[in-house]
Amino acid sequence: MTIAKDVKIQVELNPAEVEAYRLIGYENRMLAAQDFNDDTKDAGEIGAGHTVTALYETVRVGGAADLPTVDPLKYETQTVMTGAAESGELMTVKLRYKQPDGDVSKLIGVAAFDEGLTLEDSSDDFAFAAAVASFGMLLRGSEHAEALTYDLVTELAGTALGDGPFGYRAEFVDLVAKAQAIKTGSP
Repeated sequence: MTIAKDVKIQVELNPAEVEAYRLIGYENRMLAAQDFNDDTKDAGEIGAGHTVTALYETVRVGGAADLPTVDPLKYETQTVMTGAAESGELMTVKLRYKQPDGDVSKLIGVAAFDEGLTLEDSSDDFAFAAAVASFGMLLRGSEHAEALTYDLVTELAGTALGDGPFGYRAEFVDLVAKAQAIKTGSP
């Protein structure tokens, strides 16, 4: 049962807190920034009980980032940050959606803060989502997967099995083991 249609998510990262970022996955679902407010642009539906997870890899300001250098712009100067940049907010997540029978979208926006949690402190849901994203990067041969291994994915997912009613997380761990066996040629 659809509870929202044309669902769009926009994330604005605070440049006072985040030096660089990348969205993991969803490359084929990206919208142009100006399409977020355009109610004529189609987007996805969300059904009752469904969730959507988007993971970003971020590098905090002053963090170790291997970023390419860019020449100074000829026609623009450095953007001046607003007072909100000093709020300590890491990002603002905006969600735009239409009611299933509606034609005009509604907007929800929430600021997010870095609570200083490590992966070990995270929820089972977050750790499992990170394991699934890491597995996807391994399967695709992502240039960003150089530090990832099948064993690491299995370990991370294994810490987040939880007690799901259908055993999907345990099934995922089995799938990772099968993929590793195919990759290494072992039975």
